[in-house]
Amino acid sequence: MHDARAGRVEALWLKRAIRGPMDPVHEASLVTEDGIDGDANRGRSQRQVTIIEAEVFDRVCDQLPDATPAMRRANIMVRGIALAESRDQVLKLGSVSIRIRGETRPCERMDEQCDGLRAALEGGWGGGVYGTVLEGGTVRIGDTASLERPRLVD
Repeated sequence: MHDARAGRVEALWLKRAIRGPMDPVHEASLVTEDGIDGDANRGRSQRQVTIIEAEVFDRVCDQLPDATPAMRRANIMVRGIALAESRDQVLKLGSVSIRIRGETRPCERMDEQCDGLRAALEGGWGGGVYGTVLEGGTVRIGDTASLERPRLVD
C-alpha cells in the first residue's frame, strides 16, 4: 500500500448503549474484526467503527453554531484526511488499520441533536464513513492518520 494523504486523530468517542450518549475519551482500544472495546456497536459485521472529518464540522459549525462533532455520533474524528469516495481504502490511525466499508449517511437522529444538522451533512460523504478493524491496537488523540489505497493484486 502507499500513503495517499496524511492527517491526525482529533477526537474519540465511545457509545455506552445503542442510542446512548457519546462519551469523549482520550484513547480507545480497537479489536481486530470486532470493533471498539466498550462501544455498543462492537461485534457488528461491517459497521464496527464510524469516522468523520474535522473539516466537515468546521463548515457545519459556520452554518449551525450550536452543532458539535459529538452530535454526529461517530467514534473517531480525523483532520487532514478527505474521506469522500474512500470505500475499500485502509485508514491507518497510529498502529491501527481500518478498512473503509462505505459512507455513513446522515439520518433523522442528526436533527434530534441539532435542527438542520442532517441537511448540513448531506452529500459529499459529509456524514463520514464506517469500517471494520483490520489490525487492532490503541488509538489516541494526536495519533497520525493516513488513508492508503489497497495494492492491486495480479
